[in-house]
Amino acid sequence: PMMMQGGGSVVMMSSVTGIKGNSGQSAYAASKAAMIGLARTLSVELGRFNVRINCLLPGYIDTEILADMPKDKLAALRKTIPMKRFGKVDEVAGAVAWLVSEDSTYMTGQTLILDGGLSA
Repeated sequence: PMMMQGGGSVVMMSSVTGIKGNSGQSAYAASKAAMIGLARTLSVELGRFNVRINCLLPGYIDTEILADMPKDKLAALRKTIPMKRFGKVDEVAGAVAWLVSEDSTYMTGQTLILDGGLSA
């Protein structure tokens, strides 16, 4: 449908684990790294149709998953992030909104990392 309408934008939700790795998460990391490769390949294939494909790589985001972790583990995890905080859902939504907006129409095949500096 996007090719037929003359363009569009796809944002693939990957993870910083796809480029950084995380102990005990080899299958997860591999699948997230594969999404990056898929986004790059699709951007080459679909760019001529003005269909943009980008990949967003969030780090630790303050969601229900983190709420279930013990407080001492959360504190230790927070210390590994240069900004010393977890990301907010609104920050992820804002990045997605930008990627699908008219302000990013020349961006395709890219990975946008949103991790507070974790992967730096």
